[in-house]
Amino acid sequence: MANDATILLVEDNPLVAGMLQGALAHFGNVVLSADGADALMKAAELLPDLIVSDYALPAMDGLRFLQKLRTRAATENISFVMMATKIDIDEKLKPARELAEEIIEKPFLLEDAMVRIRRALERAMLRKVASQPAAEGSIRGQLSQLGAIDLVQALELGRKTCRLTLTSGLQRCDMFAAEGQLVHATCGELVGEAAVYAGLQWGQGEFEMDFAVNATQRTISRSTQALLMEGMRLLDETHHAQDVLDR
Repeated sequence: MANDATILLVEDNPLVAGMLQGALAHFGNVVLSADGADALMKAAELLPDLIVSDYALPAMDGLRFLQKLRTRAATENISFVMMATKIDIDEKLKPARELAEEIIEKPFLLEDAMVRIRRALERAMLRKVASQPAAEGSIRGQLSQLGAIDLVQALELGRKTCRLTLTSGLQRCDMFAAEGQLVHATCGELVGEAAVYAGLQWGQGEFEMDFAVNATQRTISRSTQALLMEGMRLLDETHHAQDVLDR
């Protein structure tokens, strides 16, 4: 699987397309399309992780494009973000509310739009991890796109057996899951639950899920849910302490 997500951007305005392509490139590989009919073919060919589409398109508008995607088995579950004016949202896009992950009103601030698009992409990647068949290669990506806590939650949700490896520079953290439950972890000199709590705080770096690797040790006795709750508590404490220092 590619190191980054694949995003299909459907926009016929060259200036808007260029602006969005530059911003979306931070999230993954961006493929451009200028009309709904062409985008439908590209979606079927590429099966992107996310589609970001304008509503007002030539040949086939964004709503028809979305509806056709949802009627095809191969593309029915692709996450979709629609961009449209307030008038179009109010008058024409009521059917899209149940079909699209996000609907972004135009005009928009690029920073605000990217927050919502990133949120949709994170949800899409979590579903992808959870639905990955057993023993089917590996998944790689950036922790800036999908955090350690989200990854462990996805493993639990999908009852996955694999090794989750986090790397940041020369640092490395390995967590081993058996049917969704963490059973062993190492992070530098840390082992077991302490290693998990250290890894869950990583916000930058890369991750890899290898579904061909099983744990050979068991150093964790707590449930994954309990580990996640404690990890999130520790992360909140870290953020609070940093906020105090920054004042």
